[in-house]
Amino acid sequence: MGRIFVVDLEGRIYKCKFCQTHLALADDLVSRGFHCRRGKAYLFNKVVNVTVGPQEERAMLSGMHTVADIFCCCCGQIVGWKYEAAHEESQKYKEKKFVLERGRIVDGVDTEFYIDTRPTISDTEDA
Repeated sequence: MGRIFVVDLEGRIYKCKFCQTHLALADDLVSRGFHCRRGKAYLFNKVVNVTVGPQEERAMLSGMHTVADIFCCCCGQIVGWKYEAAHEESQKYKEKKFVLERGRIVDGVDTEFYIDTRPTISDTEDA
């Protein structure tokens, strides 16, 4: 087995709930309107730090799809799936995209870009 190199993302990120490994950027989020057996899920154009399992045919609410489960490369927990192929023309937009299950990820905000929005009194108002 080779060495695992983990990609660190910058900006607003989604992380593995179990080990805090970076998985996706908010900029790559396509839709929050997906569902899985465990609840809500998000569709992304791109994810990092995952391993892809074997492909299988799966009956989903939107029809038959060829999918592969995806796992966090650090802790091995399943975090979602990848759409490999859609059998219906209306579902082709999902191909090669990734779904992360909301209950298995956390929304991390990079503190470097924190902006304090509390009202303050300026020096000119003090006088």
